[in-house]
Amino acid sequence: MLSGKTILIGITGGIAAYKICELIRKFKKSGANVKVVCTPNALNFVTKLTLQNLSQNEVYVEEFDVKSWKPEHISLADEADIMLIAPATANTISKIAQGIADNLLTSIACAFRKKMIIAPAMNCNMWNNAAVQKNLSILKSRGIEILEPDSGFLACGYLGKGRLCRLDKIFDAVVEALKCSDKLKGKKVVITSGGTIEDIDPVRYISNYSSGKMGFALANNAADMGAEVVLITTKDFEAPYKIVKVKSALDMQSALDNEFDTSDIIIMAAAVADYRVKEMCAQKIKKGESDVLTLELVKNPDILAGLCERRAHNSLDKPLIVGFCAETENLLQNAKEKINKKGCDFLVANDISRSDIGFSSDDNEVTILDYSGAIIKLDKAPKRVIARKILELISK
Repeated sequence: MLSGKTILIGITGGIAAYKICELIRKFKKSGANVKVVCTPNALNFVTKLTLQNLSQNEVYVEEFDVKSWKPEHISLADEADIMLIAPATANTISKIAQGIADNLLTSIACAFRKKMIIAPAMNCNMWNNAAVQKNLSILKSRGIEILEPDSGFLACGYLGKGRLCRLDKIFDAVVEALKCSDKLKGKKVVITSGGTIEDIDPVRYISNYSSGKMGFALANNAADMGAEVVLITTKDFEAPYKIVKVKSALDMQSALDNEFDTSDIIIMAAAVADYRVKEMCAQKIKKGESDVLTLELVKNPDILAGLCERRAHNSLDKPLIVGFCAETENLLQNAKEKINKKGCDFLVANDISRSDIGFSSDDNEVTILDYSGAIIKLDKAPKRVIARKILELISK
């Protein structure tokens, strides 16, 4: 199952460290090449010799124990197909989130640019600490998958959430990530995200509530699946792929025009403003005596329709084009009308009237329509899960 794959396992100083011995055996039995890196404190719970015998590889601990010209934190990061950190302590999670690289494991994490999975384990009060939760949110925003701990009796005597999740859950997550890692290999995927900003004057603008989270999830998952990713976004975002920062609808259209000819897939997840101010004021508009301020608006270009027309006009078989629509009523009816009008291959319809899946939510629930009339419903799930399912569908 995992033949030809190299899994880099990071073990930190938690009582659950001993459980990773069984996980290494499972990976080895599935054909993987397993390399282990430990923090010094991890060796208080499991011996280096045990890990070495189980992995059949050297176990790495010291950051400057370099046996070749290439620094270990770089070579280990380059060689691995995936990095798993389990158990991950609150200390290590916080260091990785803040970019601190003060030991070999955190240095590797800082240099790692492929799929990373983190399985935390700690006291329940530490897990619920606001700083730890903030750092976990930072990691999730960077595309790192977090396998949340289970609840139960903890080694410290507490009863609560903090136990390392089941080993089969960790194993399945790694297998799934590696299985998907080649589905978009060799493909260039361009994704838009965020709400466009249309200036009124130097201090005011027209925009919408789009957070860009769905676009970020799509971009991170596409990268995990082996694609060359270009993210065109109105939001500030850090990622190991090309990011083009834009502001207005016209900026976004221009950026897409530059990427169109070399793209295999374009996913329009951004919320593009339908209108812009006809003439932006060069100076701040002063509050006058009138109780009414009138702005003259003009339509922005329909970017999605324009891309589909460009492809049809040139009789091209690519890029595959995926549109998004946000509706507050008559979701399916409006989505059917839009896909027929725009001419895209897929349309992902969102019901933004629901607060639990609307703008800024970490979850989503979507209905996907394709050009043949097929309809697929994806039930409520984290946006990273929805993003993976969308990409798996269109990759076929």
